[in-house]
Amino acid sequence: MIRTLLAVLALLAMGIGARAQEAPMQKLLQRQAALIVESSRQTIEPAIAAVAGSGLDSAQTVLQAWQAKEIWQRKVDGLFFHGERIDAKTYRLSDFDTGADIGRFPKEELRQIKPNSGIRALLGVALVQFQLFDPNPARRAEALISIERNPDAAALAPLRASIEDETDPALKAQKRRLDRLLTIAYGADETVRIAAIEALSADLGVDVRATLNPLVATHIRIFTGDVPTNLNIARILTPGSDALSMTRAYDLLVTAGLAPPRITPDDVRTALADNVVDGRVGGIPTARLDTDAARAKAYAALAAAGTVPAGPTRADIDSSIAAHHYVEIYSEPSPVVTAAATEALGTIARRVGLNRAVDLTLDALSLASIYFLAAIGLAITFGVMGVINMAHGEFIMMGAYTGFVVQRIIPDHTISIIVAIPLAFAVTFAAGVVMERLMLRWLYNRPLETLLATFGISIALQQLAKNIFGTQARPLTAPAWLDGAMVINDVVSISYIRIAILILALIFLGAFLCVMRRTRFGLETRAVTQNPRMAASMG
Repeated sequence: MIRTLLAVLALLAMGIGARAQEAPMQKLLQRQAALIVESSRQTIEPAIAAVAGSGLDSAQTVLQAWQAKEIWQRKVDGLFFHGERIDAKTYRLSDFDTGADIGRFPKEELRQIKPNSGIRALLGVALVQFQLFDPNPARRAEALISIERNPDAAALAPLRASIEDETDPALKAQKRRLDRLLTIAYGADETVRIAAIEALSADLGVDVRATLNPLVATHIRIFTGDVPTNLNIARILTPGSDALSMTRAYDLLVTAGLAPPRITPDDVRTALADNVVDGRVGGIPTARLDTDAARAKAYAALAAAGTVPAGPTRADIDSSIAAHHYVEIYSEPSPVVTAAATEALGTIARRVGLNRAVDLTLDALSLASIYFLAAIGLAITFGVMGVINMAHGEFIMMGAYTGFVVQRIIPDHTISIIVAIPLAFAVTFAAGVVMERLMLRWLYNRPLETLLATFGISIALQQLAKNIFGTQARPLTAPAWLDGAMVINDVVSISYIRIAILILALIFLGAFLCVMRRTRFGLETRAVTQNPRMAASMG
């Protein structure tokens, strides 16, 4: 009975294996079996390309399973299946073509296909063409990110094909932009490439400049005869000019194997040390080889005897350089594409300069708002009271430490900052009243003495802060909604916390102007500032 059951199971397995071998994806995998099992980064590309370009519905499933190390080969017949781990020793296999459950198999009967990181990267590139059409927008976005990180000519065709059917406006715009970038780098039609360059000539993205820069990159080539006319030449270089020194010109010849290398001082020393005979080298005692001229003479003697190679003379170097043409050539073979890229980079450079000026202006406004908040109190104090308060910075420090203490008591950063702002005003106001009552009121109309007194208070407040809070910087954390920055483009951005400071400064400026111009207190303050004696006579 048991033998009969085993025979039936064997027949069933053979039948399933036979049907699996007839399936199109299994046939393809069997043709590429040697490469798949070898799993070599250098040889695997044809196998990946065969699966990706097969047009079979299961191609994406196979590539994903391959990338996730979930392909298993059954040792008995060499067939490939998708494997799901049941426990440490057992795996459930399913067919790639039909998705049918093949059964459970012990691990020792299977061989796992383990692609390395390089192969997984290639599989990721191959999967992009399927992900671009994925119904899930998140998967399509991931595909675009993958193309941006690893641009490749193979991604251009599927990317173009996916644009028209894209339903998400943001992803569609991203696809069009990425299509232009890949067209610039890998397109075959000059007209289309130039149109893509012109379309992106106003784009300040770093990736645009990274795509255009290789088109205007140059390298130097050396020609013995006439310079070919079919090259995209940037300029003809003259040895001895600022663009190409004589030394570099000859070094280029040496690198290209067109001239013998120079004999360096180290080469001379090594050759002399290797050819010492009875305390002499080239007929010169070693004790006299203490100068460059003596060493050069000894080396020349060895070269004349054929013991060491003779280095090129100045005349040899000059004649070698004169016998060659030095040409700086664009890496991009098309002159019209190079011209378009140069013009676009110039336009982008001008726009980047303008945007950097805007960015610096925003930073300057933000910094100026901080200085305004610090200076407004000092200006009022000096204008009304005639007191130069050297401890004004320590009063600002007092407000900052008030915020720090509030945050230690109230963990919620939003609530703590709402509490800390008015409390900082109250604390510094109270400190100012105390300082005025105890010291400044006795020193009015004596500016030098008030300056010295407030300087002493400044030192005392600094030491008090060190004794209470220590010498290390204390963090004052902004609320989470102030994290990050408002990014206008790849050049211009301003942090939300600086925007908040600017808005706060404008609010204080508006309140200050309102008080000074709309209230009796403001009128009296301005009167005292402009004419203290007349204001005093008016009560």
